[in-house]
Amino acid sequence: MNKQIKRVSIVIFVMFLSIMTSSTIIQAVEADTLAQDPRNTRTVEEGYKIERGAILVGGVPVAESVPVDDKYRFQRVYSQGELYAPITGHLTLTKGKTGLEEAMNKELSGTSDTQFIDKITRIVTGQQPQGASVNLTINPAVQQAAYDALGENSGAAVAFDPKTGKILAMVSKPTYDPNLLASHDEDAVQTAYDTLIADPAGPFFNRSIRGDLNHPGSTFKLVVAATGLESGEYSPSSTFPNTGGYQLPQSESIIQNSWRGTCGPGQTTTLEMGLTMSCNTPFAEMGVEMGSESIHDQAEKFWFNKDLKIPLEVTPSKFDRNMDGASTALSSIGQKDVIATPLQMAMVSAAIANGGKLMKPQLVESVVNPNLTTLRSYQEEELSTAMKPETAKTLTDMMIEVVSSPNGSAKTARIDGVSVAGKTGTAENGNDASDNPKPYTLWFTGFAPAENPKVAVAVVIENGGGLGTAGTSEGIAAPIGKKVIEAVLNQ
Repeated sequence: MNKQIKRVSIVIFVMFLSIMTSSTIIQAVEADTLAQDPRNTRTVEEGYKIERGAILVGGVPVAESVPVDDKYRFQRVYSQGELYAPITGHLTLTKGKTGLEEAMNKELSGTSDTQFIDKITRIVTGQQPQGASVNLTINPAVQQAAYDALGENSGAAVAFDPKTGKILAMVSKPTYDPNLLASHDEDAVQTAYDTLIADPAGPFFNRSIRGDLNHPGSTFKLVVAATGLESGEYSPSSTFPNTGGYQLPQSESIIQNSWRGTCGPGQTTTLEMGLTMSCNTPFAEMGVEMGSESIHDQAEKFWFNKDLKIPLEVTPSKFDRNMDGASTALSSIGQKDVIATPLQMAMVSAAIANGGKLMKPQLVESVVNPNLTTLRSYQEEELSTAMKPETAKTLTDMMIEVVSSPNGSAKTARIDGVSVAGKTGTAENGNDASDNPKPYTLWFTGFAPAENPKVAVAVVIENGGGLGTAGTSEGIAAPIGKKVIEAVLNQ
């Protein structure tokens, strides 16, 4: 009998332990995941009974909750929705949330640890619960200028202060209207969501920081140039054969300059001339001489291959460490095994502009309680020392030549009375099913004023700007970058 009681006791103990374990997992470990699951209708309905905090640009709400006469009490409204959708994201009843609505959800919903005292105070005083507001670093005039400059192009533009890391503009196109997804009509939301998801243009992607990343083309030559200059083995006057072609190691393929000619006159060319004219041959050769490991290590100082939250999550840009000679040569001109976000290429320019110090890009200025007390202010943060100050100065002078020289590949970025440092890039994307070249990806990155930088920018234009392989970075991307820079300097 005692043996049977002991067995029953063991079974009961095991069952009790199982219940305790599952309860602990559900209530502690998986609590946040379950609470944010869009299928959890009770949590969704409770969340809409709280006046969610606003997302502010220049003190003006670009996302806010307004009272409505239905069971949800509040509805999210996005003013200038298409302009800011890549940043704010959207909040929906059944399709979850994205963008800052997701990244700053705890603050906006009033459930962060820093808002505990305020929550208790409101309960005691009988006030309605309310989330905190999130102030962005975005400059509305610069944001609008970048949006207008992109026009109907598919692509992105990003600008930030190289000295502080504050993001001044972040635009991605095509975009969408988040108000369509904020509706309380679930059928209408489902229809809008299905349409946007099915759109091959990918309007949900913030191309500034995410999506299918592009080869950076010749803008990556800045990283390769930094690698050579930092090594001490190369200078702007370092020479390379000027035959107009470079045969890839262990291959019969030959890299040529885009115009199929030489890199300036003479039997040799220089590193400075190679950057000014955006020549492929000297950079391919130098890349092979230095090796992919050296370039990889320098790229990581610019934050390639590393995670970053601004607080939106940024897809890491990639450069492989161990490549053969042919792959290294192609990657050294921004092709093959290197891909990047516009934010990443703006970070390269920003580090050069800031004397070699790379500041962390930041999208949020502060979080403010309903009583206007500041819960959190975001501080400037140095990510890395990407290069020595003298290297940054040398690269700055070379980038100025890219814009100001008659041979420069970014002449369309010139601004009267302002010294602009810049670099264009045109990335090839292989051939289509008919073996015809796919449209190029067009780039520009740079900063100004060169002697006292206030803004670093990067622009990417996909699909050749609608011109196929006839679209050029100098003709399309650089003028957009110029307009964004001018918008900052005109403030």
